[in-house]
Amino acid sequence: MKKTDASDEGESMNRRLHEQIQFLMEIDKLKHVFRRTKLLNGSRYENDAEHAWHLAMMAIVLHEYSNEPVELSKVVKMVLIHDLVEIDAGDAFLYDENNAISKAEAETKAAMRVFGLLPEDQRREFIDLWKEFERKETPEARFATALDRLEPLIQNAHTEGHAWIKYGITKDQVINKIGHPSLEVRKNSGSMPRS
Repeated sequence: MKKTDASDEGESMNRRLHEQIQFLMEIDKLKHVFRRTKLLNGSRYENDAEHAWHLAMMAIVLHEYSNEPVELSKVVKMVLIHDLVEIDAGDAFLYDENNAISKAEAETKAAMRVFGLLPEDQRREFIDLWKEFERKETPEARFATALDRLEPLIQNAHTEGHAWIKYGITKDQVINKIGHPSLEVRKNSGSMPRS
């Protein structure tokens, strides 16, 4: 009886590890999902994996500026997983209002598939964190979203508004999405789209 219990436990651990490794191999695909913003040096477009890493670093460095107290480890988890759905759904452009419903459906389906590769406890945790980020109802989700808005703002400011110009994004659209009407821009910087 003891051998069977030990064997079952070992098999369960092997299955768990196998599922985790499959998930980790799957999310490598995030490195091939390119965003519409360029790296700060303007040499190429950023990929989603780089974006997630940068947001995690921003959370660690900037969490003291959150408007509300946040659990840093939760914010870091959120920003690392929030775009994993783009492996299936593709990069979601913040300013594409026409495809918001189809984007939400595609991302929900992708979340179930990608996070579904994990063992049940991690699957639930990741899906819950992803949903929390999407709903923006907690301090952690709001702070993670603020970082997600800030990073491309910084990138566009340092690439002379590359994505804004390329996609015809106006200053009003940027301010509306950032959610901060007092956003200040240096005069004659050329980095902010015109109204």
